[in-house]
Amino acid sequence: MAGSSSGIVAGLTVAAVATVGFLAYQASATVPPGLGSTAHASASPATVAAKKAPRDKKNPAALPAGSGRGERVVYSVDDDRVWLVADNNKVNRTFKVTPGTVDPPTGTYPVTSRSNAITGTDGTPIQHVVRFTNADNVAIGFSAAVSGTTDAPDPTTKSGGIRESIEDGAAMWEFATIGQSIVVIR
Repeated sequence: MAGSSSGIVAGLTVAAVATVGFLAYQASATVPPGLGSTAHASASPATVAAKKAPRDKKNPAALPAGSGRGERVVYSVDDDRVWLVADNNKVNRTFKVTPGTVDPPTGTYPVTSRSNAITGTDGTPIQHVVRFTNADNVAIGFSAAVSGTTDAPDPTTKSGGIRESIEDGAAMWEFATIGQSIVVIR
């Protein structure tokens, strides 16, 4: 009896695996053109082109064109500048930052975690940490040193901390809650 029971179980298992495989193939074969190649922002942030976003030459602190719509944080890795943008595309605040040694790729990311006060990867006590991605095996996020310094990081260590002043860090903390969009541009 045991031999026939195991044969039945093996047969049912093979049938189940074959059915799942067929359904997976059928689902992938019916994806509309272009939909299967579009990655989710958190998996592969390609929603913002890697080329440099257009700038207002008369006002370099102006929000760059093509940086998205609606409420969001815009971070330019080329200009080391952040814009906190309201739902009506009005800039609430803009400020300079000091980037870490690892830049995030361009794209749109949600805020994934926050910490009120921790120690940074460089050993510096930091506050108002707003994380939004990982790059090169390093967490990337905004933070303010408790001491108020915004010194450049040690170039020999991997750091994803984008340092802000204490005042700017407090503004980011209030604005960028979990799920808020962070748009990284060149």
